[in-house]
Amino acid sequence: MYNEHPCKDLKRAFSLKPFQGAEPEYSKFLFVGLDANYDICIQNNPIFMELLNYLDNGVEFWKKQGVHHPFLLPTYQGDGQYYHKTFSAIGFGPKNAADVSFIELLNVPTYGKSALVVKDLVDKDKPEKLKHLQRVNAAILNGSARYVFIPGSVAKLMRASGQSPWLPNTPTSNVRHLKVWKQMNTKTIYWHYHLSVYGKFYQEKLNQLDEIKALI
Repeated sequence: MYNEHPCKDLKRAFSLKPFQGAEPEYSKFLFVGLDANYDICIQNNPIFMELLNYLDNGVEFWKKQGVHHPFLLPTYQGDGQYYHKTFSAIGFGPKNAADVSFIELLNVPTYGKSALVVKDLVDKDKPEKLKHLQRVNAAILNGSARYVFIPGSVAKLMRASGQSPWLPNTPTSNVRHLKVWKQMNTKTIYWHYHLSVYGKFYQEKLNQLDEIKALI
């Protein structure tokens, strides 16, 4: 279950471009997540207009602002910074803006805590959800991305949806820390810990970030 964000401007931006950064079909590095989550009052935040600019053109935003996401702007105070600060540690810079894309399984922005189930992604009464999920799957398999990153929780829902029969139940471990869901010629689809992970898996997450950095 999830809470769809009530902000009309935010929802409109997502309806036009339900991804962040470069277009997922044409990226080199594709990061797949569950849902794009925002503070319930994000429209009152000083960075809100920059957020809309980012959603409209994430590549130009990164080149102009020097950071990959508005949550890293100095005027932003709120949730979501930890994930994006962790991502920044990989070492991507503005010169990589056109190569990096984020796309979520859910096609609408959310607020609060989400616990997605299959019906949230595949609903006969909302065919646009399935269409988006099919786009995610096509971008992974048929897009130009050489490196795709799918955490276990995301892969579990993708398998359960019935739209990703190619995803195995468990990844293989033929690399040091990043594991592999699938290898396709020049494309590698990796398993990794979610970037917000901390605690006992924190060090392993850092090791994975180092391996991603080596791919740049």
